[in-house]
Amino acid sequence: MIPTATSRFTEPAPSALLLLGRGVDLVSERGVECAGELPAPSEPGLVERARAARAALGDRVFVLGHHYQRDEVIDFADVTGDSFTLAREAAARPGAEFIVFCGVHFMAESADILTSPDQRVVLPDLAAGCSMADMAAIHQVEDAWDVLIEAGVADRTVPVTYMNSSAAIKAFTGRRGGTVCTSSNAQVALRWAFDRVGGVEGTGKVLFMPDQHLGRNTAVRELGLSLDDCVVLDPRKPGGGLTTAELERARMILWRGHCSVHGRFSERNVAEIRAAVPDVTVLVHPECTHEVVEAADLVGSTEFIVKALDAAEPGSSWALGTELNLVRRLARAHPDKQVHYLDSTVCFCSTMNRIDLPHLVWTLESLVAGRVVNRVEVDPDDAHWARVALDQMLALPGY
Repeated sequence: MIPTATSRFTEPAPSALLLLGRGVDLVSERGVECAGELPAPSEPGLVERARAARAALGDRVFVLGHHYQRDEVIDFADVTGDSFTLAREAAARPGAEFIVFCGVHFMAESADILTSPDQRVVLPDLAAGCSMADMAAIHQVEDAWDVLIEAGVADRTVPVTYMNSSAAIKAFTGRRGGTVCTSSNAQVALRWAFDRVGGVEGTGKVLFMPDQHLGRNTAVRELGLSLDDCVVLDPRKPGGGLTTAELERARMILWRGHCSVHGRFSERNVAEIRAAVPDVTVLVHPECTHEVVEAADLVGSTEFIVKALDAAEPGSSWALGTELNLVRRLARAHPDKQVHYLDSTVCFCSTMNRIDLPHLVWTLESLVAGRVVNRVEVDPDDAHWARVALDQMLALPGY
């Protein structure tokens, strides 16, 4: 359904989602059952049970809620934010014995890396993964690096990995002198990486993982490189699907990965919302395709989107190309503005949405009973080198 110019928020058409926590999604990156008996989503008293468990745990527990979480989960979060903001918030709470991370697996890994050894990080559902992060397995990345070595370009290539990657990929990056980036500081991270191999105007290269769109959009829109400077390395093809000549010519070697949410938005969505809503401002996340960000008015990270709506003039109209839970929440928070969803159908982050109130209640009540469930622990060596890459990001100018 396309909104009219006078409408506030039009709920997208529903789409089928895995019944959260029940069964296995064979096409997801983490198709695992949840251990233990979950309360039924319809069970009366779930909110009261969650409140009672929180009260019983007191300061022993610190609950983090990512912007894309359901409202029923956000209601119990001590802080909300994007992935790295939340990991740093966890590190700033050394007195919390348990960190309950309501997000996805790579986020919990980052929290485990940044917190002290005596703190335990818990993910309410281990099936809450990230399809983008799982598009880059460590063995694939190591094989790809061998391809770069064989092509004679590895010594002129700096790896940069997006925060949305596994601890093993962050560790790989740290071992090879690279850095992590977020969608907020990707430009600074890429400029730093290029400076290590002769600068943006030189001939050095960046291997950017795992989201090709963020890498491409940043390189072209913010660093002045061309689309021809970018090649896509497909880990499923021999040699990454690239010739030695293509690798030699490239400046940005982009991993063939993408966000299943932001990758859904299209130029057609932008055209339709512009036709339906006069003077609408289209704001999209940089994980969208290059065609979509070129068609949009503004492009920015999740935090940028939140701040933009906070600062927007009353009566202004906005179409947001990001995850639906966040768009709904922003629409409710800004009743004086028209907030529209860029797509006409549901676009949840389905794996993050696996964390619901039953999972949170089960997790908190287990901790009250002395059972630490779904603990996320990073291998110590990987944790060390991932921390090296994360610390390099924190040392970047302007961070």
